[in-house]
Amino acid sequence: MTAPTLPEDSPALRAQAIATARASNATGINVNKAGNVSVRCMRGAQAGFIITPSAVPYDALTPEALVFVRVGDGRAQGRRRASSEWRFHRDLYAARPELAAIVHTHSPHATALACHGRGIPAFHYMVAQAGGADIRCAPYATFGTPELADAAVTAMAGRRACLLAHHGVIACGATLDAALALAIEVEHLARIYLLALQVGEPPVLDAAEMTRVIERFGSYGRA
Repeated sequence: MTAPTLPEDSPALRAQAIATARASNATGINVNKAGNVSVRCMRGAQAGFIITPSAVPYDALTPEALVFVRVGDGRAQGRRRASSEWRFHRDLYAARPELAAIVHTHSPHATALACHGRGIPAFHYMVAQAGGADIRCAPYATFGTPELADAAVTAMAGRRACLLAHHGVIACGATLDAALALAIEVEHLARIYLLALQVGEPPVLDAAEMTRVIERFGSYGRA
């Protein structure tokens, strides 16, 4: 896929990232300081991303508090420490040039599934919003480690979202709004899936149908 044209790091872009982080709390997919948000950008000739800092409540964030991290070598530039999860952001951007924004959450229903190492199968056609026939769950690794980053990149292959075992959710998109919307959708699907499991394991749509749905999503909303 074609890589997006990257905006310049700016106070306005940083304000958008902060608004996205605060919206994740307002919608209930994060609480307190949980999760993190990043968006690709340029700083002069340097390609990288800005990310929310470690251990700062979203309501207390200012544009200056966000940290610029170079994709090439992971070097951080800023007044604060980058989120402890900067590695999987960097590795996903390096592996997936079409992705421009990442929202990481600890949303309750999706995380409950992840605590059992369960992903979300094609029990509902909207699972295809994440880019494939299911939403995978990456195996557990300690937060902030290269092992977690590797597991996330693998689980995200051909997808725009995944769960992280005993941890939470990663959702990606071409914009901050798209990444946030997908994170909300994953949580909604997880809630429905957990409700369906109370009756029994729900049947799933077959691969051919999911392929049709993915193709229809590709043209959805176009004139």
